[in-house]
Amino acid sequence: MTGSGTYALLAVPFLGVAVLVAVLAGVVSARRRRGDRPGARAGARGPRSAVLAGVVAGVALLVMTGVFNNVIVGLGIVAYDPALVLGARVGLFPVEDLAYSIGAVLLLPSCWVLLERPGPRPGPRPGPGPGPRPSSRPVRSDRRTEPSRRPEETP
Repeated sequence: MTGSGTYALLAVPFLGVAVLVAVLAGVVSARRRRGDRPGARAGARGPRSAVLAGVVAGVALLVMTGVFNNVIVGLGIVAYDPALVLGARVGLFPVEDLAYSIGAVLLLPSCWVLLERPGPRPGPRPGPGPGPRPSSRPVRSDRRTEPSRRPEETP
C-alpha cells in the first residue's frame, strides 16, 4: 500500500465490521423490545439511558484519544509518514487515527447487546437471609474446647 490515505484505508475494514455489528445489534435490540411483554423487565432502564450512557462514554473516549494521541506524537513516540495520511489533522495526529476509537465506541455497546441473555432478570433468591436463625433452641457443638493459654505457655 502506497500513496495518500493509506492509513485511512487500513481503518476501513475495522470500521466496516464495527458498523455491521452495530446494525446487527440494533436489529436484535429492536426485536427483543418488540417481543417483551409489558412489565416483563421491570428492572431494565430502557433504551434512552443506554444510548445516553453510550454517547457519554463515546465522547469521553474520543476526548481522551485526542489528548493522548497528541501527547505521544508530540513526544516523538509515534510518527506518521506524511505521504500516507489524508492531510487533515486533529492537533498533531492525523484524523484517520480516530477511526479506531469510533470503532470501539460502536463495538463495545453492540457486543453488550448481542451477548446479553434475553428473558427476565433473576431476582433475589427466596430463603433465609442474614439474621437470627428461625430455631428457638441454642446451637451447641460437640467439640471439646480447651482452656485458653497464656502467651508464655504457647509452644
